[in-house]
Amino acid sequence: MPSFDIVSEVNRVELRNAVEQANKEIANRFDFKDSDARVEQGEGMLTLFADDEFKLGQVFDVLVAKLARRNVDVRYLERGGIDKVSGNKVKQAVAVREGVGGELAKKIVRIVKDSKLKAQASIQGDTVRVSGAKKDVLQEVIARVRAAVTDVPLQFSNFRD
Repeated sequence: MPSFDIVSEVNRVELRNAVEQANKEIANRFDFKDSDARVEQGEGMLTLFADDEFKLGQVFDVLVAKLARRNVDVRYLERGGIDKVSGNKVKQAVAVREGVGGELAKKIVRIVKDSKLKAQASIQGDTVRVSGAKKDVLQEVIARVRAAVTDVPLQFSNFRD
């Protein structure tokens, strides 16, 4: 029975390269001279540092530009609140969302069921496995899920015949 998985995974290598390029550009830009502006990468989290909120916005814009150039979807990023560190300095946590979470997985399963196609969807951890009788049915499911879910980047992988 043909099947495929619906996942949401960021390319970690390209993400790291984009962060390094953003830090390099921030270090070379005149408007960031003698400032503590930078981007730090942790496990599933990016932290932006700057001297004030305006520069923090500029750091985020540089990061978004570098991510776009490396074909990393910006919809993976979820900005947190701005925190004061010391004096005027501020930081902002940016979460890197991965995986098809509970609500999104339920939404995808509902889309497959409501489509009235001969396909079944099942939630398996951070993925949703869709199986059907024919490849054409699965391609129709992919088209419907792409049209319905636009707020999270999805990949369709592990296609088996």
